[in-house]
Amino acid sequence: MPTMPAHCRASPARRATAAGSGTPGRERIRGISLIEVVMFIVIVGVALAAITPVFVQATASSVDPAIKRQALAIAESVMDEVLLMSNTFCDSDDDNAETATSSAACATLAETMGPESGETRYTTPQFDNVNDYNGFSMTGIKDITNTAMTGLSSYSVSVAVASAALGSITAGSGDALRVTVTVTGPSNTTVVLDGYRSRHAPNAP
Repeated sequence: MPTMPAHCRASPARRATAAGSGTPGRERIRGISLIEVVMFIVIVGVALAAITPVFVQATASSVDPAIKRQALAIAESVMDEVLLMSNTFCDSDDDNAETATSSAACATLAETMGPESGETRYTTPQFDNVNDYNGFSMTGIKDITNTAMTGLSSYSVSVAVASAALGSITAGSGDALRVTVTVTGPSNTTVVLDGYRSRHAPNAP
């Protein structure tokens, strides 16, 4: 059988090189296209536009803790003032105020809901009974001498007093009063406190 000349034979090394595809070990690297960058920006923009109003609303409706604490302190102070007053059948100026067991036993002036004629919080004759504070309000916090309290001009207070049931005491008897103090302040702050005062003189329920 005839043999090929030596110079026509392909060496194993050349065959291996010819069978390869490009430089060994080099991989193709793919980057981010301009379209993908634009799409990312659009998606993030839409997401931010959707959630931004939520953060704005949350911030706007949040109340400064200092304002809340101040409103609560005002409400507690006014509540203490009201509940320290008498709850008698007769006005405190009546001669029988400490002994009367009913409104009929008053010498001249039985207590009714709201202040008696001429009574105010600030000047003589002053409020002297819990129910005198029913309907009382002030804008800008003042003490009982009508002196404005520094830094509290943006707060307001209102008081409501009504007969209430308390334990075995019925609302119809009038022997227990429910006092509601409402304080409003900056940033739409509102604090509401409820307190109860039973009749303790001359009869303790």
